Amino acid sequence: MRLLIVSDAWSPQVNGVVTSLAALVAELRGLGHQVKLLSPADFRTVPCPTYPEIPLVWDLWRVGSAIRDFRPDSVHLATEGPLGWAARHWLVKRGLAFTTAIHTRFPEYVSTRWPWIAPRWGYAYLRAFHRPSQAVLVTTDRLREEFASWDLQRLKLWRKGVDTRLFRPDEERRRPVRPVFLYVGRIAAEKNLQAFLDLDLPGDKRVVGDGPQREMLQQQYPQVRFLGYRHGQALAETYQGASVLVFPSRTDTYGLVMLEALACGTPVAAFPVPGPLDVLLQGQSGVMAEDLRTACLAALELDRSRCAELAAAQSWRASVLEFLALQPLIDGEPALRHEALPDTALFRG
Repeated sequence: MRLLIVSDAWSPQVNGVVTSLAALVAELRGLGHQVKLLSPADFRTVPCPTYPEIPLVWDLWRVGSAIRDFRPDSVHLATEGPLGWAARHWLVKRGLAFTTAIHTRFPEYVSTRWPWIAPRWGYAYLRAFHRPSQAVLVTTDRLREEFASWDLQRLKLWRKGVDTRLFRPDEERRRPVRPVFLYVGRIAAEKNLQAFLDLDLPGDKRVVGDGPQREMLQQQYPQVRFLGYRHGQALAETYQGASVLVFPSRTDTYGLVMLEALACGTPVAAFPVPGPLDVLLQGQSGVMAEDLRTACLAALELDRSRCAELAAAQSWRASVLEFLALQPLIDGEPALRHEALPDTALFRG
């Protein structure tokens, strides 16, 4: 099958959406599907105001021809940005089917950065974007219930996975004498990173990632090691060398970094909010508490082998098969009933 995935988020951006899509594309190709990722890399872009590492496509008039030239059997719109909107417009105008996904708590993120914008306006934006979608994919049952309460329709469960070939325990690694508390993710206001950096904890604090708050926080917390981006084996080794992954966000839809850390045997400390509540097993793979310091110290005592065991059950292959089962063909028929679309006039207009 020929699958087109449209996303405003893609390399060189580093975030959970990009990680998830890269794993999805790799597994789909491993199953023999032809996949094209239509991203800002295919267009001319300008930096996003206040977040320059995010490129915004401006020659959006080329999106329709890009879709037509690939002649996909199925289309998935991964993000609600300019590229997603342009593809949505082209598909809706021609009466063609597609699916979408909600990867982030967009309304809460916007309200965090610009407090005068109430979440209800963000959810109105999401409803408008996702309304014509055949299936709106969300990561957990909890999120499906929450988004349904905001009147989003046709919500379907698509659970994420973890690359257990890369992220795995290193049994020969010697544990650090001093505890190492690690954060991995964007360094931005919505991640609530200061809730971790302000904690009085024994040992060392390390931060992996980058973002608009890095320079300010690096100056404010000189005792913390800011390591920048780490990828692949270097990231896996960073997880393996940590005592606890601290996940201070209150607004993530999932938090893929938690699953990566667990696969390396590293327990997680977090607030008891959606995301951690959906990923962690309290007292086994992580500790969740409103007192984040208490959670961090308690997580030090957890069994690292049990953490890795629980994460290993969530493979990307299972996630991708779930994704495929939810994709309609572009003519509206279920994708799994067909090998490919016939050569019709669908893409001539």
